[in-house]
Amino acid sequence: MFFKKFGEKIKSLFGGRKIDEAFFEELEDTLIEGDLGARLTEEISDKLREIAKKEGITEASELQSRMKDILSEYIQSYDAEPKKGELSVFMILGVNGVGKTTTIAKMSKYFTREGYKVLLAAGDTFRAAAVDQLDIHAERLGMRIVKHQMGSDPGAVIYDAITSAAAQGDDLILADTAGRMHNKENLMRELKKMDKVIHARGVKDENYRKFLVIDATTGQNGVSQATLFNEAVKLDGIILTKYDSAAKGGALVQIGRMLSLPVVFVCVGEGYDDIRRFDKDEYLDSLLGLGEK
Repeated sequence: MFFKKFGEKIKSLFGGRKIDEAFFEELEDTLIEGDLGARLTEEISDKLREIAKKEGITEASELQSRMKDILSEYIQSYDAEPKKGELSVFMILGVNGVGKTTTIAKMSKYFTREGYKVLLAAGDTFRAAAVDQLDIHAERLGMRIVKHQMGSDPGAVIYDAITSAAAQGDDLILADTAGRMHNKENLMRELKKMDKVIHARGVKDENYRKFLVIDATTGQNGVSQATLFNEAVKLDGIILTKYDSAAKGGALVQIGRMLSLPVVFVCVGEGYDDIRRFDKDEYLDSLLGLGEK
C-alpha cells in the first residue's frame, strides 16, 4: 500500500477513542502534516463535526469511512484513451526533476502495449540532456522519435512530429516540453505557439490533452506547480511520479479540491512497466489506512 506511514497514523487516530475536541485538534494537525493544507483541513474537520453531531456518532472509528466519502468528492480519475484511427497529441508538462521524460517513456510503452502506434517528440529543446535522454529511451523501447538540435523552436519539433505521424499512420504523439520553472508569461507564450501548430496541423480539440507530471514527494510544491501550469495552459490532468515512496499524498486532494483536476497515471517504480492508471479507491484507502489489518 502507498502512503503507508501516513495511513497508519490516520488509522491509529480513528481507532478506539471517543469523539471530543482533542480528537478533532489532533486530526487537523495530522491532515496539515499530510499536505492537505490548512483551508482544506478546516473544511474536512467541519464536515466531520457536522456528521457526528447530526447522526449522534460518538466513536471516532465510525467517522473514518465518512472521511473517505468527503475526500472522494475531491478526487477524480481520468481515462486517457486515445481514439484509434485519429491522431492524438498528449503534451507532457512539468518542472525539471519530477521524472517527466522517464514518465513519457513509460507512457509510450503502456500505450504501445494497448495497441497504439506511438511517436515521441523531443520538445524540450532548451536542455540538451532532455533530448538525449528521450532519444535513449526511444532506442531502448524501439520507439520512433522526432528531435531537433538543442535551442531549436519547440513548435517546429511538434510540426515535424505531426507530419511524420500522419505519414506513418501513428495514433499518438507524446510530446516532451521544457522543464524550467517558468513564469506564467513565458509559459503561456511557449505553449500558445505549440497550441497554434497543433491546431493548424488539424489535430482535433478532443484529441489534444495537456498533462502535468508531479513528484509525490514534493507536497505543497506540487500544489503550487499545478496552480501555475493550470492558470497558464488549462491542464487536463495530473500524472504522479514516486507514488511508491513514503510521500504523505494529501497534495492530490488539495489539487482536486482547488483545481478540479483528475489524476491520469501513477508511476510506482523505475522500470518502464511501472506505470498504471490511477485507482481512486486504492489511493483513498491507502491515504486513510482503510482495509489494513
